[in-house]
Amino acid sequence: MSNLLIGEVSRVTGVKVPTIRYYEGAGMLPVARRAENNRRIYDDKAVKRIAFIRHARNLGFSMSDIKALIALQDNPAQSCRQADAIARARLAEIELRIRHLQSLQAELQAMIGRGCRQRVSQCRVIEGLVGATG
Repeated sequence: MSNLLIGEVSRVTGVKVPTIRYYEGAGMLPVARRAENNRRIYDDKAVKRIAFIRHARNLGFSMSDIKALIALQDNPAQSCRQADAIARARLAEIELRIRHLQSLQAELQAMIGRGCRQRVSQCRVIEGLVGATG
């Protein structure tokens, strides 16, 4: 799978071409070799790096966190404490978001649980929203 053009890398990784260019420009990928026609050529290492970035993005890591993780990945003799700290911070953000979503869920369930009346003028959902704003 080595020596792939950017479009082929896009198909293999599911990452759009402009995003691959962005990663390269942001220093998250090594600068691609160029073919005689000046088209970018990527090796297996670059494809794996793009997949790494995509997975990290899917987990919600920020670009700065991903850059830090890449720097750690590029220096494998280092302690993994920093990577662990980055992952723990992301987990804490997710747990906070889950608590917030659970609160929203409870509020919506309470609105729905109050029952629906015949007309919007008596709608418990609408009343609940108006009461929250006003």
